[in-house]
Amino acid sequence: MADTIRGGALDGVRVLDFTTVMAGPFATRMLADLGAQVIKVETLEGDQVRARPPRRDGFSAYFGNLNAGKQSIACNLKSPEIIALIRRLVESCDVLVENFRPGVMQRFGLDYETLRAINPRLIYCSVSGYGQTGPKALYPAYAPVIHAASGFDMVNLRYQDGADRPATSGIFIADVLGGTHAFGAIQAALYQREKTGEGQSIDLSMLEAMVGMLVFETQETQFPGDARRPLYTPLKTNDGFIMVAPTSPRNFEQLTQAIGHPEWQQDPRFATNADRNANWATMLSLVEEWTLERSAQEAEEILSAHGVPCGRYRDMADVLADPQLAARGAFTEISDGAGAFKVPNPPFRMSGSRVEARNHVAQLGEDGPRLLRELGLDDEAIAALQAARNLG
Repeated sequence: MADTIRGGALDGVRVLDFTTVMAGPFATRMLADLGAQVIKVETLEGDQVRARPPRRDGFSAYFGNLNAGKQSIACNLKSPEIIALIRRLVESCDVLVENFRPGVMQRFGLDYETLRAINPRLIYCSVSGYGQTGPKALYPAYAPVIHAASGFDMVNLRYQDGADRPATSGIFIADVLGGTHAFGAIQAALYQREKTGEGQSIDLSMLEAMVGMLVFETQETQFPGDARRPLYTPLKTNDGFIMVAPTSPRNFEQLTQAIGHPEWQQDPRFATNADRNANWATMLSLVEEWTLERSAQEAEEILSAHGVPCGRYRDMADVLADPQLAARGAFTEISDGAGAFKVPNPPFRMSGSRVEARNHVAQLGEDGPRLLRELGLDDEAIAALQAARNLG
């Protein structure tokens, strides 16, 4: 309850959001979660995710998850009149985020150098697949493409014994990771602006975000030759799977006690870290003999009680009902025109500010007329823009 009466850390920050699909909207939703006023600039047709499932009565919960707490203005960015109005909006904005292919915002006349002349305090964040510079800057890129190009998929293949091609995945890691890095960079730029009074441009590359995640692999490639490091593999239980990760010597001792084999501590195959690493598959197969006799939940409870890092494999229905996540307030219920649904909050809590998804999913263009009235346009001028199909 305390969080609902606190202000947000970004209260008073105004964001102009030219992002679509996932990476950019993920970043700007986090800004909204911390209290920023995020104005989502959409085409007259709207962000394409508005049409993506799961949909209920014409409303996309996928879109709602990514865009909770934002306002919407729908307009024709090819209209000089609209561009002039957006430039006036920029005067009162702190942040602009866009994830068009490099060069598109410049063609609209909304590039950083142009807008910096209007508002020197503006923080302008560009999110793209490969970054704004370099030989691949103009290549089209979505998350699965970046997963392949970053080395992530081939690294992951090396860890899958018996697989003969990279794994298929519907989870867009590059989008979430890129959006998270963009969110963090924007905070740093806002902090620096407090000291300098100046805004700046941020060039966020999803490719580099993914490469930065491959910490061990970056070093191993430069300095090869050591034995393959142990891999943590799922162990079968009598009703599913569990992950057991005895990473330290103490964890190994706790594991042997939990499963009733303290004599393993004197077994020459497992006596030292090096011995365990050399016989890792054998050790896990012996542990699996124990887990196969139990349910995943029972194995998790026993191992956890002994201090062994572990976790049973759960599907998303289990996750949505998890008491741990409920205790943390990890989800907020929001509503759109089709009813209520849960969305994740940011994974951090702040003692002095509210951190949660705001319960508002804007319909396409619903805030446009109000925002233009703030610029001094009257109803007749707004109606003329709508009649000319320049404003939704």
